[in-house]
Amino acid sequence: MMLAHFRRFADYNRWANTRLYDAVDTLADEPYFAPRQAFFGSIHGVLNHMMVGDTIWTSRLHGTSPSIALNSEMYADRATLRAAREKMDADIIAYMAASTEAAMAGDVQFKTTSGDPQRMELAVLLAHFFNHQTHHRGQAHDMLSQTDVAPPPLDMLYFIRGQ
Repeated sequence: MMLAHFRRFADYNRWANTRLYDAVDTLADEPYFAPRQAFFGSIHGVLNHMMVGDTIWTSRLHGTSPSIALNSEMYADRATLRAAREKMDADIIAYMAASTEAAMAGDVQFKTTSGDPQRMELAVLLAHFFNHQTHHRGQAHDMLSQTDVAPPPLDMLYFIRGQ
């Protein structure tokens, strides 16, 4: 049951990211990179932060704990960022496909970005992981609404209805 739930979130995550990137890709560079009163300063900054967060958490899922600044710009250009997003989403889906119900009951040991050791139930970690994505997609969605491009519906219900 828990595994099916998180597999659905992995699929939804890719669907929502694709819709958001499709809309963002219609923006000119000026509104895309424009400084805004928001976390990480611009649409590009938020999308980069999502990749930073996903890189940190997926590394932890695979047994490593990278130390990356949360405001790092991993990808300076839009095309490379989108390609990395698509690969990350495919990797998340593959991770969930290879997971088991027994694994959902287990723990993950990792270090924070400051090096402090932590232990967390995998299911709790995954809940945070997917929630973090949704949180920042919402920020990018809001910033997109401040441009001439209409943000697409990203509610999970739209995804479920479309399946």
